[in-house]
Amino acid sequence: MRLRTLLVWLAVVPTVAMGVQVLISSDRSVQESQHLRKDVLAGRQTGVPLYQLLTALQSERAITAAWWSGMPVADADLRGRRAATDRAVAAFLKSSDLDQVHSDRAKDRLREVARQLAELGARRERTDARHGSPDDTVDYYTDMISGTIRCYGDFNHVDDGALTQEATSLVTLLSAAEVVAREDAILALSGPSGKLTSARFREFVEAVGASDYLYDTVALDLPLDDQDALQRILTSNAWQTKSRIETAIASEHRDVSSGVVLPPDVSDWRAAHTTFSAQLNTLDESELQELLTHADDRAEQLENQVVLLVAASSAALLLVVAVVIFTTRSVLRRLRSLHDRTVTVAEKTLPDVVDRLQRGEAVGTDALPRPEGEQDEVGRISDAFAQVVAVSVEGHQKLADEREGFSVFASGIAARTGNLVSRQLALTEHIQDTFGQDEALLAELMRSDQLTVGMRRQIENLLILAGGEIPDPHMEPMRIADLLREAAAEVEDFRRIDRHAMDETSVEAGVISQLSHLLAELLDNATRFSPPTARVAIRAELVGDGLCIEIEDRGPRVTAERYEEMNGRLHSAPPYSVLARNAHRLGLFVVGHLADQLGATVTLRRSAFGGTSAVVIVPSEHLVPTREGTAVPGPAHESAPVPRPARPAEEGRPKLVVQQRTGEPADDPAPRPSELPRRLRKDPVRQAGNAAPEAPPRPGSGDVPGRPALPERVPQTHIAQRLRAPRAAEPAGRDAATPEEVADAWADYEDSTRQVELELRQDQP
Repeated sequence: MRLRTLLVWLAVVPTVAMGVQVLISSDRSVQESQHLRKDVLAGRQTGVPLYQLLTALQSERAITAAWWSGMPVADADLRGRRAATDRAVAAFLKSSDLDQVHSDRAKDRLREVARQLAELGARRERTDARHGSPDDTVDYYTDMISGTIRCYGDFNHVDDGALTQEATSLVTLLSAAEVVAREDAILALSGPSGKLTSARFREFVEAVGASDYLYDTVALDLPLDDQDALQRILTSNAWQTKSRIETAIASEHRDVSSGVVLPPDVSDWRAAHTTFSAQLNTLDESELQELLTHADDRAEQLENQVVLLVAASSAALLLVVAVVIFTTRSVLRRLRSLHDRTVTVAEKTLPDVVDRLQRGEAVGTDALPRPEGEQDEVGRISDAFAQVVAVSVEGHQKLADEREGFSVFASGIAARTGNLVSRQLALTEHIQDTFGQDEALLAELMRSDQLTVGMRRQIENLLILAGGEIPDPHMEPMRIADLLREAAAEVEDFRRIDRHAMDETSVEAGVISQLSHLLAELLDNATRFSPPTARVAIRAELVGDGLCIEIEDRGPRVTAERYEEMNGRLHSAPPYSVLARNAHRLGLFVVGHLADQLGATVTLRRSAFGGTSAVVIVPSEHLVPTREGTAVPGPAHESAPVPRPARPAEEGRPKLVVQQRTGEPADDPAPRPSELPRRLRKDPVRQAGNAAPEAPPRPGSGDVPGRPALPERVPQTHIAQRLRAPRAAEPAGRDAATPEEVADAWADYEDSTRQVELELRQDQP
């Protein structure tokens, strides 16, 4: 995305965000105002008739309780109270509109009140016939009145703290007035005898405590004017009479077997209740009207705020847009020139300079940008960019010089050390040939030879990572079986390696050393990370893409993420910093480097045994057919074995690969001479001006160097004791076998080995 587009977005996004915020705030205020208007309308249409219905039901409950208990109640008064209730019910049902009420809970409350009012006529008929009990009738009125009070708590649905507080205070006042009215109904149930049941007496005592608590609580939340009005009621003579009667009932009542007998002071209740109940109704109705008025005022206030908000926000938006446009145009003009200079340097000049440095060419300072000394912000950025380019080029120059110097240094050290190791190997072979009759000494020499070979392989690793190449003494192709044997011989714990060459093919001479080194690194890694008694298998088989060589160990489990990391390391050439941090894992880098040179692919994955399986795919271009009767090829500087005419029985016999048996022990204390592997000696690593010393000759090997000495058989050691005869002394002065005899004996040994392998392979399923 271009900088111009970013600046435009920088201007557009805040402007749009501010406009959206104004719209959201305005819409919220408008919605609150509309909701308040609807709440006020619902309060006027439903709340006021509902309050009138509440007071009418309280009056009818009291007179119904008095009539049922036997008090002197005139029929005209009872019918008048019922008529007043019917008018309140009709007004409520006519004016109440559930669509005006937004709260679902309030709608459910109103439906419940309407359902109970539908049962009012049946309840009156049962009362007139005195069916049921007076307690049931009073409880019916009480439940219906409680339902009407709960409706007020669900009307308001606007998130406004002041209005919510006023609505809560109104509900508390109505609840307190209902508690006092319930006291009046309970006392009316006492009748002329002034006797209540124990349950009703407990209900009366609870109502007295509830009314005192509710009025003490609501007095703290009412406005000052309403608090004064409430205090006048609570300190009036009628209220004092009420309190005195409640105290007398609580302290002077008499418990009898049929209930509780109230004191004579109860007779003063009716006159006092008529006085303070009217005052309480006036206060409650006034509080309801004030709530509706305040809600209407709040709605008008919100509407005014919306108008002011929209006007102020529009003016601010216009100002912001003007400032943003001016600033954006100015910044774009100043950045355009900087853009042209930096893009040219970044896309053309600097890449060209870096490429030339990597190729080892000299770079002049004329091609680099120079600081111009400008003082404004854009000029300072341009000068800073020029300094960064200069530092970057200087760093690349130093890095290229250090990399080249390190490669030369590492190659020289590897070459010199490789020469010493080659001389050490030649000396070890000379000692083996000279003192090979001592098996214990031969075993120790073999261990020393293995360690020296490991040193040589590490030196070759350093040479490979430094950019050099390992020498390759092979002049002719090598069979896959011989290649596997040569790679296994490079490993210290070679006895644990099982070789399986499934197909008979050969590898061209130019890649034998590289492929052998690659396999030796993988085999060494497999033997090191496997248990000491576990076997390591290496299998070679022709596939569609070339030659597949699989090395399978039984080492520890490795996670899928770890395999992914190692495979990535195999297919990428890391810098020296990465090599330094992973100095103990250079084998993977060497394998990846050799695989790139060969065009092969190496993949690490989990094996079926829980260990690791390394799969190497060698391209078909490195493979050549195996010629019939081909012997094990040797280095170029060694003499070829003496040829021997082929026997007729051997003609047409397929070439077989010697496989190591898995049943042999892996930790023999001293290997037998016939088990010691003989590896091809590589030419010493050479550099300009360094001549490799020649290895000393190997006496006793005749004209067939590189082959192991044949074991000697002691005559008559395999027959019974009684059949043994004294061994005749060999004539003194008899010379050792000639080179031709040694070659013939070695050819017989190879023929017998191939015959056994053929028989074993035919026996396998």
